[in-house]
Amino acid sequence: AFLHGDLHEEVYMDIPLGFGNSQTVEKVCKLKKSLYGLKQSPRAWFDRFRRAVCGMGYSQCNGDHMVFYKHRGAHITILAV
Repeated sequence: AFLHGDLHEEVYMDIPLGFGNSQTVEKVCKLKKSLYGLKQSPRAWFDRFRRAVCGMGYSQCNGDHMVFYKHRGAHITILAV
């Protein structure tokens, strides 16, 4: 679930083992998307999830940001992440 989340800050990583060569010595990769295991991955994933859910008409609860709700007539739908 954490793969391909959009990053809003610049994140760099070392060239993975087995992918380096003489031209990549002392160079790093700039990430465009989040990777599993990255500290920013959960935040990037949740931000993407939040935008998608809010785009479907849900509102984010002020008391608990992991809870979303949607009123439709006499019905209410609650999503807890």
